[in-house]
Amino acid sequence: MIKSFNLNDRVIMKKPHACKTNEWIITRVGADIKIKCINCNREVMMDRLEFIKKLKKVISSNEEN
Repeated sequence: MIKSFNLNDRVIMKKPHACKTNEWIITRVGADIKIKCINCNREVMMDRLEFIKKLKKVISSNEEN
């Protein structure tokens, strides 16, 4: 199943971050995906396949573009 996501979408990952939240914002989309933690503002970059594997769901998408 291919999940659709775009820049500035809010996503929920399967496992929580060390700060106890699993809500993130997508800040870069390409071959690699960069996400930023909502709670502590840490940024993590991972390849697209790893991101899709760890993604639980997209909770809000940015449609203003």
